[in-house]
Order: sequence, then structure tokens, then C-alpha cells
Amino acid sequence: MVILTRRAFSTTTAAGLGAAMLGFSTRRAAAAEYTLKFAFNLAETHPITTRAREAAARIKDQTNGMVELQVYPNNQLGSDTDMLSQVRAGGIDLFLNSGINVLSTMVPSASIYGLGFIFPDYKTVWKTMDGELGAALRNLIAKVNLLPMEKMWDNGFRHITTSTGPVNSPADLEGLKIRVPVGALWTSMFQAFGAAPASINFNELYSALQTKVVDGQENSLANIKTANLVEVQKYCALTRHMWDAFFCVANRRNWESLPPDVQEIVSSNLNQSALDEREDMAKLSESLKDVLAKQGLVFNQPDTEPFRQRLRDAGFYTSWREKYGEELWSILEKTVGKLT
Repeated sequence: MVILTRRAFSTTTAAGLGAAMLGFSTRRAAAAEYTLKFAFNLAETHPITTRAREAAARIKDQTNGMVELQVYPNNQLGSDTDMLSQVRAGGIDLFLNSGINVLSTMVPSASIYGLGFIFPDYKTVWKTMDGELGAALRNLIAKVNLLPMEKMWDNGFRHITTSTGPVNSPADLEGLKIRVPVGALWTSMFQAFGAAPASINFNELYSALQTKVVDGQENSLANIKTANLVEVQKYCALTRHMWDAFFCVANRRNWESLPPDVQEIVSSNLNQSALDEREDMAKLSESLKDVLAKQGLVFNQPDTEPFRQRLRDAGFYTSWREKYGEELWSILEKTVGKLT
């Protein structure tokens, strides 16, 4: 399934539209006829932003300037909640957001891949999400008029950081004031550990940690680095407790107003950038630990089995199996194995 963006006509005419339908090989460079807003919450220095800008440059080149993809990282157009509202209304053309985060407020089942401790490695991740489960989730998202692109953008395995002390066991999470993104799955999991999760948007995370509204958070090493969280956190437990990624979703009306060849060029380039960004994140997961350690973050590597067992004992997997339903659950277990 292809997705993507909306179009804003500034100078579109019948002649211009006809030229678009015929292709771009003989078209001379001109002012953009289609301006597409692409927004997300990652920092300017994050690999997602870099690869998004590369896609924008290729799209401009391949359409001889007809299509301008405007990239808005770092919550420039609002919080995740704000941006979801805007893409639903058509004010943003393309929104990059986690299925576990605010997207799950509209499509609850989109969060299933974020269940705690289900993916041992990237091989299993992509077998699952580029396979049957990913296709099923894209179909569910499309039912709410948000058209998802085929390839997800990697946001990495997530780890727990705190300012109060290392997390070595589930007992260390009891009573911990920890920031989680907006999404029921995160809240449910950390409640099962006895923590005190608080849903806070990413653009408010740094100040929440700085002012001690919360004492901990969980994120990928790339997000910890690009958001400078090492300045307000001391310890990092390499739990790999969740894996997260972003769906590219577009407003259906905006996307379908684009000529087919524009859709193809934009979607194929964004899908390629998603694949390139996956490679970036895999490499970063190997190098960022040393970088962050040099900046003062203290790492520990806890045994994850006690955490997984705590979730089983608390009924976490059983509860979410009932919420997601047997069909999706059985698709998930085809690649990750039995969870309950």
C-alpha cells in the first residue's frame, strides 16, 4: 500500500496537471505546483530527519521542481497529539508517528508490535513488520482515512534511563516516576512493574526531567543522544524492553488528489529513505553506547527474563491478547513465538 502526502495547489492549472500525468522527462524546472508538509517529532540531528531531507531532494529532482516536500522535524508544527489532529484535518500532508504512541488512540491495535520483550533482534523485527503483521496493521490504519506507507522508519530498541539510580531488576521500577509517551501500552506495562508512569509528549520531555516532574524515561539511544537527555539523566539500563518505529501516514483526501505519477515518485523515495534510515539506526545502536558513556551516562545490562516473567505474572500479555484479538495475536506469534 502506498501512502503519503497531500497537495497544496499554488499554481496548478489544467495544463500543468496534464503535464504531470504525462511524466517529468521533458518538463523544465519550475516553481513547485505541489507543496507537501512532512512533520514529526525527531530532532534535527536524528537519522530520520537526515533521510527525510534526502528524500525531499530526490523528489524535487525527479519531478523537475514540480513537487516540494517540506520537512518539519522537532515538533515544529506542534506536539504529536497536535500533528495527528492536523493530518486528520488535512493541514499536514504526511505525519511520521509511532503506532504505539498517539496513533494508537485512533487505531488501538496499531500498538501490538510494541509489547514488552517480544523482539530479540532486528531480524525478527523486520520479518514481522515487513510481513503479515505489518500488512494487517496498515489495513487497519487505512480504515480511519490515514493512508500508511509500506515501509516503517526505525526508532530503535528502547532502554530505561533515570536520574535516581540504576535499574537492575523489576523491583527498581517500583514507585519510579517515569515518563512514557501518550499510549495505553506504555502505561499498562510500567504499571505492571509497579512504576508511576506519566504520559508526556516528546517535546516536553527534557523540561519534565529537568524540573523533576519525572525521574526517568525510556527511549532509543538515538533519541537519548539527539534530545540531549544525558544532561538530565545519569543511568541507563540496556533493557531493550520495547522496539518502536514510525508509520508514515497521509490524509487520504490530500493524497488521492495527487496525480498517480506524483504519488509513485514521492512514495518510492520515502520508502527508500525509510530503508536507508533502518541501516543508520542499526549502526548507531552499536556506536552510541560509547558516545553517551563518554558524556557521563552510566550503563548497566540487566537480565531481562525477570522483567518478562513479571509481565506474565501480572497478566500483562493475557490482558493485551484479549484487547488485540486472536487474529492479530496469532499473526504476531508466527514470528515472535508464544507469549502466554
